[in-house]
Amino acid sequence: MIDTKAIEEHIRGILIALGDDPDREGLKETPQRVARMYEEVFEGMNYTNHEIAGMFNKTFEENLNEHNQDIVFVKDIDAFSYCEHHMALMYDMKISVAYIPNGKVIGLSKIARICDMVTKRLQLQERIGSDIADIISEVTGSEDVAVFIEAKHSCMSARGIRNTGAKTYSRTLRGRFEKEPYLLGGMI
Repeated sequence: MIDTKAIEEHIRGILIALGDDPDREGLKETPQRVARMYEEVFEGMNYTNHEIAGMFNKTFEENLNEHNQDIVFVKDIDAFSYCEHHMALMYDMKISVAYIPNGKVIGLSKIARICDMVTKRLQLQERIGSDIADIISEVTGSEDVAVFIEAKHSCMSARGIRNTGAKTYSRTLRGRFEKEPYLLGGMI
């Protein structure tokens, strides 16, 4: 579990290390506010992928067709995360998830909830896609999963190169999507 008291102490130390006075009016409650924020935005760190799959394991038996060509595709799920290298924000993130049902389907809102919980960790964009694919596969029983992510990274836009327009795209393809990427057609 997230140790909010330790976060408060460390944020206070960071404020001092930055040369500011953590007891001045505007900063008095900052360590507590940051600890509460971290508890919220890093909630996913409390759970393994398997535990997240268990949390959102609401499926419906459905044999869509005998050829198993039907694709469930949820596009442009809004999300944000924090990169593990700089603890900098990954923002304007759009996640798209596709899978080919294997006898059962997952509620569409559960797909967005899985994305939300996975992004609430210190992450790499590439790992976000892999984690989502693993969880969707576990919940649905389908090995045919694809995850596409588009995001901006503040480690590129607010520091270093300061390139505000750059976007990073990543894709995770499993099963038939890896072997037969044409299945996605013009969806992406």
